[in-house]
Amino acid sequence: MSHANRPIYLDNHATTPVDPRVLAAMRPWWEENFANPGSVEHAMGRAAEEAVEQARVELAALIGAEAREMVLTSGATEANNLAIKGAARFAASQDSPRKRVVTLATEHKCVLESVRDLAAEGFEPVILGVGTDGMVDLDALRAAVDERTLLVSVMAVNNEIGVIQNLASIGAIAKAAGALFHTDAAQAAGRIPLDVAEIQADLVSLSGHKIYGPKGIGALYVRRRPRARLLPLFSGGGQERGLRSGTLPAPLVVGIGAAARIAGGEGMLDAGRIAGHRQRFLDALLARVPGVVVNAEAAPRVAGNLNLTLPGGVSAQAIMEAAPGVCVSTGSACSSASVEPSYVLRAIGLDDDRARATLRLGFGRFTSPQDVDRAAVILAEAWSRLVEG
Repeated sequence: MSHANRPIYLDNHATTPVDPRVLAAMRPWWEENFANPGSVEHAMGRAAEEAVEQARVELAALIGAEAREMVLTSGATEANNLAIKGAARFAASQDSPRKRVVTLATEHKCVLESVRDLAAEGFEPVILGVGTDGMVDLDALRAAVDERTLLVSVMAVNNEIGVIQNLASIGAIAKAAGALFHTDAAQAAGRIPLDVAEIQADLVSLSGHKIYGPKGIGALYVRRRPRARLLPLFSGGGQERGLRSGTLPAPLVVGIGAAARIAGGEGMLDAGRIAGHRQRFLDALLARVPGVVVNAEAAPRVAGNLNLTLPGGVSAQAIMEAAPGVCVSTGSACSSASVEPSYVLRAIGLDDDRARATLRLGFGRFTSPQDVDRAAVILAEAWSRLVEG
């Protein structure tokens, strides 16, 4: 497909394209040195191990961690499961009286399902609501977190509505009660400043393909001092300090390291440019479609996100079908198989009709001004045809 005919990609919350510099960094580890990083008995294996460890350093630097605190996983879903279930099962193995696990109704599905799964193991899930701005009420959180609480899990940036939670305050509430604090930072790392010490995090989940790296690789930060203790999800050869067994995919690890290094150096510059694209698009769309509503508009928002409810009773699905030249979504890619309206939008007070009329747009590093202008026209024209027809 020629560049001129290629769809305009505005779904960077679902996944990001691999940065060409990341691809270049990965290529030798597929073609020239394909050795297992665990095969340290020979030179090629040692070289692969060194590349993995350098990538671990680069990934840790993105969030202010130590390299030895980064446990490599297949992605953020595995990291979230390991953080929540691993912490709970370790506590149970020590006969801890702490049984409460607190999270939000707007969390990613893998967090919500992990927390709910723990009910069958004797834990007490507490799922707090949020305001119409998507933010947790800190007083409500403080009331829910007490001496019975083992873990608080709150995502840094929501994957649908883009709101940025007050992580430092949430971490302080968890610490005051002696609870662990976990945050799913898949949508935050490289987009906003993130320092594990400042937010008092014990566990932080990351994803390669959200930061212009490859799919199939992620990481879990596991605080070393004082140590956050976990039980592994499955058994194997004892890689990753015994927390995540399995042969490390050296090209993917190198890729997430390179992506993290680039994000650390360029992420804030990206954010300023991307915020400009977002506003340019919104201004252009509002000029053509009066009555568009930006959901959770009052809350702090990551630069690339727009979550828009369109007027006129037209479903978002119909608009996407009428505008195949623009790649947007109705919500989380991990929930797209569901015919139900987004549970995140319901949680912030949208009824089902409004939720079904809502689009999620994600602008990214490789979005151009021309993409922005064309997308606004294409979506507005699709909406007009549906309203009139």
